Amino acid sequence: MPLLDTRTWQPYALAGPGYTVTEPATGQALGPLALATPEDVGAAAGRAAAAQREWARAPHFARAAVLRKAGDLFTAHAAELREWIVRESGSVPGKADFELHVAAQECYEAAALASRPAGQVLTSEAPRLSYTRRVPAGVVGVISPFNAPLILSIRSVAPALALGNAVLLKPDPRTAVCGGLSLAAVLAAAGLPQDLLHVLPGGPDAGQALVSDPRVPVISFTGSTAAGRAVGEAAGRHLKRAHLELGGNSAMIVLADADLDAVISTAAWGSFFHQGQICMTTGRHLVHASLYDEYVERLAAKADSLAVGDPYRDQVHLGPIIDSGQLAKISGLVESSRAAGAKIAAGGTHDRLFYRPTVLAHVDERTPAYTEEVFGPVAPVRSFTTADEAAALAAQGPYGLSLGIVTRDTARGLDLAERIPTGIVHINDQTVNDEAVAPFGGVAASGTGARFGGEANLEAFTELRWTTVRGDVAPYPF
Repeated sequence: MPLLDTRTWQPYALAGPGYTVTEPATGQALGPLALATPEDVGAAAGRAAAAQREWARAPHFARAAVLRKAGDLFTAHAAELREWIVRESGSVPGKADFELHVAAQECYEAAALASRPAGQVLTSEAPRLSYTRRVPAGVVGVISPFNAPLILSIRSVAPALALGNAVLLKPDPRTAVCGGLSLAAVLAAAGLPQDLLHVLPGGPDAGQALVSDPRVPVISFTGSTAAGRAVGEAAGRHLKRAHLELGGNSAMIVLADADLDAVISTAAWGSFFHQGQICMTTGRHLVHASLYDEYVERLAAKADSLAVGDPYRDQVHLGPIIDSGQLAKISGLVESSRAAGAKIAAGGTHDRLFYRPTVLAHVDERTPAYTEEVFGPVAPVRSFTTADEAAALAAQGPYGLSLGIVTRDTARGLDLAERIPTGIVHINDQTVNDEAVAPFGGVAASGTGARFGGEANLEAFTELRWTTVRGDVAPYPF
């Protein structure tokens, strides 16, 4: 029996305009949905706040059981959910399988959070018991993007629920099924009580309503830096916490001792996986001058060898760009980079939403595709001559999300990484990595630091309360 039924997949009627979920590879309609209005957000917040109080009082093992069952269901319904991820988000099947694997692991890790020690016993100057206790924040607002829709929703939804919160989830309307309604269906089948998770696909007005609602004290946002700044500013005005995981223009440094036979595949994956539509995508290849010409030639040959097309019907390496607006941005950055003097060594063309993996040589600070986050399958390559120069180039720009360093001398790689501020570092790997057990986040314009995973989730989705208990009423001098 299918987990998702397009006739009943929105349990509450939303008052916004209807729209059609479409397949970017073909433009084919996948099903009808409605957008949430600010009034829908308010109504959902009221229902969630009421339901959350009982959920917070539920024993930890009951909450954990729901999350463990949800993890099992992501695996049991993998074939159905994989099809939605492939068709709705333009993912190749392998990427969809990775999302499903991570989703299940996020649920299992979240289940373990429910039984974590809730606080500490403190020493006190007074004759009393003094202790701290982690308590649920209440209703958590989650705003998630289109690019890895299942992972980037479940990694906030699962731990927030496990820790006793309710959740209002606003997925990108372009991926509202695999990034929202599929989660709701899995969790409902796992036994999550009604009204603890509301899926509210909507536009900026719905997002503004979510951030401003006084019943939502915590916002977990994943998306562009520009949108994240707006969310952070609004959250600050309303004195609520905002956890922001934002954009990036991550560098991969290839030192002179690197083995090019091994590194080219790694480099191509970093820039071209999921059409480059990942915050951690390798947006800058910094290559030692002694390897530069061969690196560009071999990376361009790899790019030319990759198949681009419909990931649901054909065996391809890259699927479609999510929509025409994103395609125009990618194409515009590549063309303006060509005009600024960059050489297109591979790609630079598209057929409908299928953009060829692209390699740019002769780039510098005047190259838009090198200095900006492209969010497309574009690999700008720049040379350096010394480790000091490589560190300075990698540290340039506003972002600080992920970093890859390729070298036969791992100690040297770690030493170089210490000089480059990022939230994530991978030695002898490219920049795109994710695990449910690992903290994730960036610095500077890439976000407000590591969250997700273990202690970071406890900090994100609970409040720390101080409590004291005395045997007798405390005496005071007046």
